Amino acid sequence: MSFIVFNGELSKRDTITVDIEDRGYQFGDGIYEVVRVYNGCLFTWKEHVERLYASAEKIRMTIPYTMEEMKVMMDKLIEKNQLIEGTIYLQLTRGIAPRNHAFPGSDVQAVLVAYTRLGERPVKLMEEGVDALIIEDKRWLHCDIKSLNLLGNVLAHQEALDAGCYEAILHRDGVITEGSHTNVSIVSDGTVYTHPANNLILNGISRRVMLKACESQSIPFKEEAFTVDQLMRADEVFITSTTLEITPVRRINGQPAGVEGQYPVIRQLQESFTAAIETECGSLR
Repeated sequence: MSFIVFNGELSKRDTITVDIEDRGYQFGDGIYEVVRVYNGCLFTWKEHVERLYASAEKIRMTIPYTMEEMKVMMDKLIEKNQLIEGTIYLQLTRGIAPRNHAFPGSDVQAVLVAYTRLGERPVKLMEEGVDALIIEDKRWLHCDIKSLNLLGNVLAHQEALDAGCYEAILHRDGVITEGSHTNVSIVSDGTVYTHPANNLILNGISRRVMLKACESQSIPFKEEAFTVDQLMRADEVFITSTTLEITPVRRINGQPAGVEGQYPVIRQLQESFTAAIETECGSLR
């Protein structure tokens, strides 16, 4: 029997129901985070929880718990479910109130739900790479908020899957933004390029770990937008996310991305990423 966190308390998963007037259910009015767990340890928890609170502020939502209280809850959840390797998904909605576009009154408290999921490191994908499809970015202009409004991402990802690809790489007027559920970076002439962290992308936590890896490995990098043409001419292309860490892209629209199987800079970054995990969470098996 798995346990979840529901409004600050550990509860058996099958005892909890969603109210039909929860604003997350009716409006997508909420925020979320996915945090990786290695060796029973929350990796980059500080960065994730700070981004959660930043998202809450941007949508004018009050989180009824301190960051310290949230950490205690997540640690208890990991312990109760005996999670060694996997993820925690946590979500906050604006609360339960009669359906109305206007915010409910201050007496309505945000609803918190968190649960765990087993999941090993995607070693095969990180080694062999994945295929991607370029798709127009039709989403809203607040992609920096990790909100529950993911329909645009879902549609883009499904289009990629329908084409036999793993991920969709999105562009606005020919400028690459990010993936449907990842950040996208390229390597050209030894320099890593990734879209600047503005309202057009989510400032991914793994993206940040990757940039720190560039610094530690003395790999030049630029937080600078690049075009579809630059993407197709890049020496290496890779995606980053909480569950994928740093994963090469081997083909885009059916064409090789760089030289397939040759990822010298990506391999350096992967090694540094692994070192960051082990520094924070202990040795990986």
